Amino acid sequence: MRVQDVGEFGLIDRLARRVGQHGADVVVGLGDDTAVVRSPERRGTYLLLTCDVQVEGVHFSVDSIDPVRLGRRLAAINLSDVAAMGGTPRYFLLSLAMPQDTEVSFLEGLYDGLRQEAEPLGTMIVGGNVTRNAILILDAFLLGEVRPDELLLRSGAQVGDRVLVTGRLGASRAGLALLRGEARGLAAEVREALLEAHLAPRARVREGRSLAGSRGVTAMIDLSDGLASDVGHLCQASNVGVRIWAETLPVDAATSLAARASGSDQLAWALHGGEDYELCFTAPPGKVKQLSQAVLEATGTPLTVVGEILPPEQGLLLAGPDGRDNPLQPAGWDHLARRQAADPS
Repeated sequence: MRVQDVGEFGLIDRLARRVGQHGADVVVGLGDDTAVVRSPERRGTYLLLTCDVQVEGVHFSVDSIDPVRLGRRLAAINLSDVAAMGGTPRYFLLSLAMPQDTEVSFLEGLYDGLRQEAEPLGTMIVGGNVTRNAILILDAFLLGEVRPDELLLRSGAQVGDRVLVTGRLGASRAGLALLRGEARGLAAEVREALLEAHLAPRARVREGRSLAGSRGVTAMIDLSDGLASDVGHLCQASNVGVRIWAETLPVDAATSLAARASGSDQLAWALHGGEDYELCFTAPPGKVKQLSQAVLEATGTPLTVVGEILPPEQGLLLAGPDGRDNPLQPAGWDHLARRQAADPS
């Protein structure tokens, strides 16, 4: 059996079973956005540990992204994991594997971009490693922290909860369409906004902290693989079902324009596009107004109710514009599968 036969998430499940039981200091191991461990030095604090790798030719092309944006992107995908736990990011480590003819100025720009995202959050770059390689590989490790009573996991959703998202969905997929030459004739400001959403997304760290401090959220995950896939991960961890309401999915005007220009379905982009790095979370209906007001006042970011949590036997559903339920089909990127999940657009 090869990894292409089991796919990314199948491999993770198999390796998790081999890791076995953790010690008493490990609160959460494999299976959430970050690992969570008790701090041996600071009682009353949990440490959040996450890492993510960006590989040339798989995650990015040096011909389509400048080094500053690449650094910002690398920071954001790690910061987003800590945001999804309601935590505060603290320290970055970065390992670089690169060809020997890599321009030093490119790496300096990379670090400038990383700092642009990290430093406003009080997050420092404190070390790393460099080595030679045939292609550019960037591997970042991030340490964060959170109060135990503010920790948010994927596993707390309850039947009757509402499903909410921060910001807008599908913009990153629209930016990818521009890079592929699929959407033409758009105004310069529209193109720039969508390219920025794809090449240098912003992690919702402040929004995550606001939600954690509210004590009104029951479960949370960040949207890296697309709403349909990631809400499925949340439901699996919480042992619940879900109904997503297609008509309520928040899509901005620029994304709608790009979808029309490329002959694509903006609903498919919102559900399956991935790499939006918005937060998806659940909360009791009575908490929705309070949460929306608190996050908007603290960060300026709107929240949108996009669905409801169901009993597990009802499964994962998508209520279409006609009000009829259909299966909610995850269709996102799998790094290791023999065939990638189809892009419905």
